[in-house]
Amino acid sequence: MDLIGLLSTYGYLALFIGTFLEGETILIIAGFAAYNGHMSLPLAILVAFAGSFAGDQTAFYLGRYNKSFLQKRLKKWECRIEKVHRLLERHQILVLISFRFFYGFRNITPFAVGTSNISPLRFFLLNGIGACIWAISFGVGGYYLGDVLERFLQEAKWWVAGGLLAVIILVWAVKTLRNRQRRNPC
Repeated sequence: MDLIGLLSTYGYLALFIGTFLEGETILIIAGFAAYNGHMSLPLAILVAFAGSFAGDQTAFYLGRYNKSFLQKRLKKWECRIEKVHRLLERHQILVLISFRFFYGFRNITPFAVGTSNISPLRFFLLNGIGACIWAISFGVGGYYLGDVLERFLQEAKWWVAGGLLAVIILVWAVKTLRNRQRRNPC
């Protein structure tokens, strides 16, 4: 089976799993695939919404009913959880709707919210709103990125595009290595 066949067959499942676990990159790729006609953009957005929403609801309930597990196993998150709690005290609605957009807090926030006194219904509603905004934003963003990238590649030489891609990968790799070296959760 070729790449297009794999994408057509397993793309939505991969998108659901990827957004359940984290998701920005896979959703942008899905938007790009939709631009190229390999996926449906509305269906990709719906699947990304469902995956993101389900993943964060799961993390919320893990935080709610397994606080001792989180405290024992995830000691490295302790400082971040405290930061999330402080942010929730001041900007609860904004944090609950927008946490997906902030690197470093995307994965920890639903667990932290589960350990707080925020009601499950409140989290459910605000998580749904946030997941919807996020899925539309990144899905449509990936779609239009496909348009921009296609125009750029048509007008530019392949070696320029390759060089740009190499620079982007290098910057990302350096940033990732620096973040791993720091290992400071605060």
